[in-house]
Amino acid sequence: MISEHKTAEVSLEHLIRIFTVPEGPDSTLTEIEEKLSQNLNRFLREHIAAEEKPLIDIEKDFAKATIPESPEFVSQHTQHLLDKLVAHSVHTSSPSFVGHMTSALPYFLMPLSKIMIALNQNLVKIETSKAFTPLERQVLGMLHRLIYSQEDSFYARWMHSANHSLGAFCSGGTIANITALWVARNNALRAKNEFTGVEKEGLYKAMKYYGYEGLAILVSERGHYSLKKAADVLGIGQEGLVSVATDTNNRICPIALQEKIAQLKNNNIMPFAVVGVAGTTETGNIDPLDEVAKICLQEGCHFHVDAAWGGATLMSNNYRGLLKGIELADSVTIDAHKQLYIPMGAGMVLFKNPNAMKSIEHHAQYILRKGSKDLGSHTLEGSRSGMAMLVYAAMHIISRPGYELLIDQSIEKAQYFASMIENQPDFELISHPELCLLTYRYIPESVCNALLVASNERKAELNDHLNQLTMFIQKKQREAGKSFVSRTRLNPEKWNKLDTIVFRVVLANPLTNHEVLHLVLEEQRRIAQQAPRLMNSIEQLCNDILAS
Repeated sequence: MISEHKTAEVSLEHLIRIFTVPEGPDSTLTEIEEKLSQNLNRFLREHIAAEEKPLIDIEKDFAKATIPESPEFVSQHTQHLLDKLVAHSVHTSSPSFVGHMTSALPYFLMPLSKIMIALNQNLVKIETSKAFTPLERQVLGMLHRLIYSQEDSFYARWMHSANHSLGAFCSGGTIANITALWVARNNALRAKNEFTGVEKEGLYKAMKYYGYEGLAILVSERGHYSLKKAADVLGIGQEGLVSVATDTNNRICPIALQEKIAQLKNNNIMPFAVVGVAGTTETGNIDPLDEVAKICLQEGCHFHVDAAWGGATLMSNNYRGLLKGIELADSVTIDAHKQLYIPMGAGMVLFKNPNAMKSIEHHAQYILRKGSKDLGSHTLEGSRSGMAMLVYAAMHIISRPGYELLIDQSIEKAQYFASMIENQPDFELISHPELCLLTYRYIPESVCNALLVASNERKAELNDHLNQLTMFIQKKQREAGKSFVSRTRLNPEKWNKLDTIVFRVVLANPLTNHEVLHLVLEEQRRIAQQAPRLMNSIEQLCNDILAS
């Protein structure tokens, strides 16, 4: 531990040293590297504080808005980061932190990430990426084949074609979804006769030429919020993102979809794209993709599948049938930083047709020249890191059967947890898991009896009280720092489609076991007893309902 704050001298010699010479064997940074390589999870467990520090206090540690005039020694600053940043970060790899998509990472990604950072390749063009470009094209080909199952000859022809692309690497699902819908919009308003295309003449002239009053993207009520951003960025407007009703299992209703499309066309609004969801963010449910695909084919709509969460399920021969119909999609989003277990910042969009991305192709004289294999000619983002290297490595080191094991255990663990919740007298399962996500909440035993005779008005009162209790438990559990579940709002049939606050868990972490899940429920049960006012109010309301 460094107690005295020292500063280094500002000199070219010192700067060259930090560019070229690693820290000594006894330095803080070297010690961290050794511990990270020996046992990543233990290092994080030791350095991330269990008790939550209020955000307002953390902000005080990062309150100075001036760039330092004196440089710090590397080890000294590293200790500062350990104390002020690492200690108060979220322990995403903890087996008991089951509230988010982020999970434990394979240890080999740490040293490989150092190689990736050291090489500092820019995937926008061949001149700054060289071998990374064909590697990224291969990874896109591998994921394309996972979805569309084309023959060897298809990939031999298109995977490394300078004038085509099977998809694009992105920083995440948001950019991937925007890219897919950008392609769809430009293809829908393509050049025709004297009109040179929406990408050249703009949306106003395109609408005027084609005679439309507006454009629309359709998605279920459980669509990801990134689609609103896409509608905004593409000039369609958030009102152009049309919500379609879902069934009791949070899946889009095909009949409702057809009705919405008909209404839009009657109003001279062009529904140019439909988004099917393969793994909703809140509940993990999957739309009937094959039925949606048929409707899109009949209506002439681009069919995009947002499989940012569920796409990795295709790795499992045992469960890939859950995504039946995804092979009919025109485009698919997959996030590698979810169930492909890659660090944050690795999303992909794949296109069935190798020509699809020509509608967004851009060139420049100093970069992205016509005929080159520069990947930046088909991406929304310009400069990008070589994250494809980590996906490539993981797919080789873990392999498809390895991913199958990871996917299978996550789904089966969610099924186990759902069964456990259903067998508890004071917990209620809200959504049954299709993938490894599920939702539930704590309800005192007295509520179950009261629900059998409660009027709709009293049911709404009970729901309000339970919402407050759920928020209290979730907040206290997070603050305690032992475990973590997230929360969201659903509208379950059992509760008359009232706004219902529920716990949400994501069981993707292979380190999470059955014992941890039992402890999560036990902790929530104990925390509920720390809210006597709420618990007494619920008990009294139940007694009133039963007495009336």
